[in-house]
Amino acid sequence: MKVGRRELTTKGANSIEVKKMNRNAIYKFLYRHDPISIQEIARALKMSLPTVTQNIKELQEKDLVIETGLFESTGGRKAKAIAYNSAARFAVGLDVTRNHVGIVLIDLSGKVIKNERRKYAFVNSKEYFEEIGNLVKSFVEDSNIESSKILGVGIALPAILSYDKQTVSYATVIDFQGGSVESFSEFIPYPCILSNDANAAGLAELWIDGTIENVVYLSLNNSVGGAVIIGKNIYTGENQRSGEFGHMTIVPNGRTCYCGQKGCVDAYCSAKILSDSANGNIAEFFRLLKLNSEPQKTLWEEYLEHLVVTINNLRMLYDCNVILGGYVGAYLDEHIEHIRELVAKRNTFELDGSYLKVCKYKLEATAVGAALQHVENFINNV
Repeated sequence: MKVGRRELTTKGANSIEVKKMNRNAIYKFLYRHDPISIQEIARALKMSLPTVTQNIKELQEKDLVIETGLFESTGGRKAKAIAYNSAARFAVGLDVTRNHVGIVLIDLSGKVIKNERRKYAFVNSKEYFEEIGNLVKSFVEDSNIESSKILGVGIALPAILSYDKQTVSYATVIDFQGGSVESFSEFIPYPCILSNDANAAGLAELWIDGTIENVVYLSLNNSVGGAVIIGKNIYTGENQRSGEFGHMTIVPNGRTCYCGQKGCVDAYCSAKILSDSANGNIAEFFRLLKLNSEPQKTLWEEYLEHLVVTINNLRMLYDCNVILGGYVGAYLDEHIEHIRELVAKRNTFELDGSYLKVCKYKLEATAVGAALQHVENFINNV
């Protein structure tokens, strides 16, 4: 080994630990930069060519890395193009709500391979969790994916979790306060991880857009939540309650929120405010709005008044981009310019609302983010 190369930067580590660190560094580099040549990896990571070559060979034997072709010759032999194998492993994500369960299967890239959404009311009972377990098992079987390739199941809940994400410390949307991941894992034959629903959706946005450093994700579902991303990491707060934007007060002594307080964002900006005018169907609401239906137009204008106040408050608090997501966010592409104009009028410091973005992952964002926890753990521990 040559002095100064990466292999020698881990003082105190034994040879097995160094080998593992090198392999993981190579795999993570491939994940971010594929396809690439072995020579380019060695240069970028300051590793010797034999070290990179040996690690690539071992990763290929595990089917984690594949050759995708040859690069154009620059004078010598054509270099092989190396890439990570996105189909080497898969993860399942569940979006558990009061009345529905969404389920997705993603590969290592975060691409959705399959997704379903079923009307299934949450009940804190053994029968419910057994049914969820059966859903997961049949979903995986129907996907024709070997069970050995399933990393695990991420379960997103509209709830505040304990620091270790094993139990639910606060839940009012679903009757699961004090509940545990074990309620699910008893019937699911894969490793299970709980996550807050809005944080999961925020993680999905972070994953799909590598340029994000700092952003606030506002989840406009049937309950309003959010995620605060700082330095590419989700900030959960000292009590795991960061991003509970639905319980900011925007109208003192206003409408009663489901939490019991008055004037919360949730009482004015949840998706239910809109969907209840269209038989509980958010897609139908936006269809009627597009047809200039008067009840929906009036409701939309009132909804936007409160949404704009909320957005502006978040901009003043965090001074970073704001992403609109959730059930409502999925339909905002054709409305975003108008909303930007409205937030710009309320902003003290800026003349435009270009900081406001629409989510890239649409209705499946929460389930995808839940599944991505397993992908992230896998990538960090290859």
